[in-house]
Amino acid sequence: MSRRPLPRRACQRGVALLLVLWACTLLAILLGGYAALVRTEGLQARYAFAQAQAHYAAEAGLMRALYALHDPQPKQHWLGDGRPYTFRYDQATVVVRATDEGGKVDLNAAPPEVLRGLFQAAGLTAAEAQVLAARVVDWRSPPILEGAAATQRAAYVAAGRDYGPRGGPFASIEELQMVLGMTPALYRQVVPVVTIWSGNPSPDPNTAPPLALAAIPGMTPEQMNAIQAARQKNADDPRLVLANGTAHSIRSEATLADGTRAILRATVRLQEGQVQPYAVMRWQEGEAE
Repeated sequence: MSRRPLPRRACQRGVALLLVLWACTLLAILLGGYAALVRTEGLQARYAFAQAQAHYAAEAGLMRALYALHDPQPKQHWLGDGRPYTFRYDQATVVVRATDEGGKVDLNAAPPEVLRGLFQAAGLTAAEAQVLAARVVDWRSPPILEGAAATQRAAYVAAGRDYGPRGGPFASIEELQMVLGMTPALYRQVVPVVTIWSGNPSPDPNTAPPLALAAIPGMTPEQMNAIQAARQKNADDPRLVLANGTAHSIRSEATLADGTRAILRATVRLQEGQVQPYAVMRWQEGEAE
C-alpha cells in the first residue's frame, strides 16, 4: 500500500515551523550568552569597585600614620616600632604598622659587627655570618687594593654570576639579593629590618624590631627583654612616648566585609618646612617584598 505524499502547503508549514524553532533556539543561545556576559561584567565591576575601595582605605591608613607618628597630642601619638594600630575607615578595617628606619640595620652604614649580628640572629652560624657580612661590606665599598675588584668579581663568576660587587653604596634594599651568599630564605627574613635611609651605624634600641635589636653588638636576651618591656610601658603611658625619627616604613592593610583586601607598603621621609610635607622613597602594593 503506497503512502500518499503530504500536500505542498503542509510541507511549507513544517519547514517554516522548523525554521522558527531554530531561530528561537539561536535567540535563546544569544540571550543566554548576553546574560552571562552581563553577569560577568557586573561581577568584574563589583570586584574592581571593591578593590578600589580597599585600596583607598589602605591609602587612608598611610596618611593617618604619617600624622599620628608625629601627633602633638601624646594620647594620639603612634610608636614606630612595628606594633599594629587598627581603626575603621568607611566600610573597611584598616591595620597599620610603622617602623622607624632608624631602628633598622642600614646596609650602607652598619659596621661588620652589626651585619654579622643580624645574620647570626637570622640563623647563620658565626662563620657564615662573618663571611656574608664581609661580602656586604665589599659590595658597598670601593676597592682599595689593586686587583681587589678583579678578585671579588672572580668569586662571583665562579658561583655562576655574571657580575661582581657594585663597589658603591646599595641603591636599593632589593640589591641585597645580589650579594654572594644571600639566599632567598635569608633575604625574606632580614628584609623587614634592613634599610638604606637611616645613616645610623647601629639600630636605635628604642624602635628596633626584635631581629634588628639582636644585631646590636653586646646585646643580651636579658637586655632585649628589658628594652621591650620599657617600650611597652612607654606605649601605655603617653607621657613617656619617645619621639620618632623622620623616615618610616609603613604597612597599611585594609579589609572589607566581603574579604576584599588591599596592602600598601611605603617608605616615607618627613620634610618639615617644605611645600611637600613628605617624600616617598619606596612604594609597593601587595604582600610580596
